[in-house]
Amino acid sequence: MKFLKLQLPCVVLLCFELSTVFAQQPTVKMNDSNTPLHALQPNYPVTYNAPSKESIELVLNSVYTYLDAHTFASLQNKKTGAISTSLQAIDTNLILQPGDFRLTSYEWGVTYAGMLKAGQATGDNKFTDYTTKRLSFLANIAPYFKEQLKQYPQVNNPLKQLLDPHALDDAGAVCASMIKALPLLNSKEATPVINNYIDFISNKEYRLADGTMARNRPLKNTIWLDDMFMSIPALAQMGKLTGEKKYTDDAVKQIFQFSSRMFNPSINLYMHGWVESMDTHPEFRWARANGWALLATVELLDALPENHPSRKHIITLLQAHIKGITSFQSGSGFWHQLLDRQDSYLETSATAIYAYCMAHAINKGWINPKTYGPAVLLAWNAVATKVTATGQVEGTCVGTGMAFDPAFYYYRPTNIYAAHGYGPVLLAGAEVLDLIKNYHYYLNDSALQLEEK
Repeated sequence: MKFLKLQLPCVVLLCFELSTVFAQQPTVKMNDSNTPLHALQPNYPVTYNAPSKESIELVLNSVYTYLDAHTFASLQNKKTGAISTSLQAIDTNLILQPGDFRLTSYEWGVTYAGMLKAGQATGDNKFTDYTTKRLSFLANIAPYFKEQLKQYPQVNNPLKQLLDPHALDDAGAVCASMIKALPLLNSKEATPVINNYIDFISNKEYRLADGTMARNRPLKNTIWLDDMFMSIPALAQMGKLTGEKKYTDDAVKQIFQFSSRMFNPSINLYMHGWVESMDTHPEFRWARANGWALLATVELLDALPENHPSRKHIITLLQAHIKGITSFQSGSGFWHQLLDRQDSYLETSATAIYAYCMAHAINKGWINPKTYGPAVLLAWNAVATKVTATGQVEGTCVGTGMAFDPAFYYYRPTNIYAAHGYGPVLLAGAEVLDLIKNYHYYLNDSALQLEEK
């Protein structure tokens, strides 16, 4: 202790002298003559570069692991909780084993398609098996619950949405995914389910006088943009499957009749709703509805014969819509809940749908890869930030009706159990995986560029 007291003044003096010396050294000012300012690293909110194959597969695997563990292809006795494998005598206590999501919802129709696409892109059969296992399960138990519905029509039948659809939401998306998966299913079991779905879409869904798919909510004779997706892909897939022209013709008619009323060519975006009794429509350009329209267009082109007389017109419409959507992408890679309202929140499911559709359009040669490729990768990198380590998808707007005021859209909640996010993330990841196989991305003067491999 005595030693420290004797030495302390010397230490303080030395520190003072050193600080004086360093303070006297000239500070080099960073400026344009001595620093390559253009090479400074920006503070991007999401990764600004091409994703790797490994990073994409990590996201896909994470989503798969979560969904496989929380959506069950089994029956359960609602009173005892016991898992049932017997389908002998009708038991009105049998329900689908509850999980985080509903196996018969339109959102899960998108998820089934996303799993099939992920299986193709990765070569990993677990994704494909996810879809075939659950669709096979539904097709297998359908006759049992059809008989239950017949004998006990007042009982809450767990397959009523599948057996007795009352809206396009009940039928279209699952129908389209089941047709895609049909080669992997028991055809004798799956075909009656498909036929029941398509019968509702073609013959029972409410339509306007000119045949356009419509609803009588929230107002009489209302067209929902969402219904482009809830009808067109199933009709197009059925036309491809059966070769019957009536289905393809109906799908093509729908896209043109929706677009003639709802597509604004001055900004190349769709409004969410159109009402026959309105002379002037408030144009709320809801992001996910524009996503459903874009996805319906892509699905139609995938199923449409190459020599179809309307094909070029539909590609032109697709190109215009993508041009409009891309012009509103935010700097973080996401799109806003209302596309042209930059103070509305950034939304995940629509961003994932756009990433998928644009990547698919590039891979198919429908749009210029150099123009749109960087926007696609920016979008995927943004979406990837919303997939948690446990495979849940954040930032997805919950199910949404139609409104004619902005507050409704601005304040719709987001939730990790909003089923709309999962299928689009799977589709986007799978398609971007194909994209980076086909194209080489690189940075030039810090800007992301593309060229063919």
